[in-house]
Amino acid sequence: MTSDEALMLEFQGGSRAAFEELFARYRKPLYGFFRRRLNNPERAEDLAQETFLVMIRSAARYEPRALVRTYMYGIALNLLAAEQRKPLTSSKLGQSAGEPKTEGNPECVLWVRQALEKLDAPEREILMLREYEQLSYSDIAELLRIPVNTVRSKLFRSRLALKGHLELEAKMNPGPRPNARQPHPGKRGMQ
Repeated sequence: MTSDEALMLEFQGGSRAAFEELFARYRKPLYGFFRRRLNNPERAEDLAQETFLVMIRSAARYEPRALVRTYMYGIALNLLAAEQRKPLTSSKLGQSAGEPKTEGNPECVLWVRQALEKLDAPEREILMLREYEQLSYSDIAELLRIPVNTVRSKLFRSRLALKGHLELEAKMNPGPRPNARQPHPGKRGMQ
C-alpha cells in the first residue's frame, strides 16, 4: 500500500489516481471530524469537500516533511474555525450534532455527548483529536502549534474533566450503566 505522503507527491506531479486514493482514504474521516463538531450534517459534508478543494489549490505548497494526515486536519481545523466564526443561522438551530458511536446503551452515549459539551473548547478539541481522529500526540502538537508536553497535560486534564462530568451525571441520575463489554468513554473504544 502506498503511503499518503507518496500519494501526495504523485498528486503534486499531476496524478489524478493519487488524488482519488487520498480522497477515498480521507473522505469519511474528514466528514466525521466535521460532523462531530457541527450541528448540520449537510454543512459537515460541504466542509469535508471544501477541505479537498483547499488541498487541491495548495498542493504545490505541501512539503513531505509533514504527514498528509496532519496537513489535511490542519486544513479542516482552519475551515472549522472560519465556520464557527460565522453567525448562527436558523438552519443550524434545532439540529443536534452527531452522537459519539459506542456499542450499547443510548443513554450512555447521551451522557458522553453532554459531558463533552461541558468541556472548554480547547480541552474538547484536544480530546476529540486524540480519541475520535486517532491523532498522535506529536500530530496534535504540530496541528495546534503547541509543545507535545502541553498536549499531554491538556489531554490528561481533559480526560479528568470528562470523567468528573460523567461521574457527577451518574450520581445525579442512577440507572443503567455500561457493562464490562462496553467501551469506557475515555478509552479508544469511543469512536
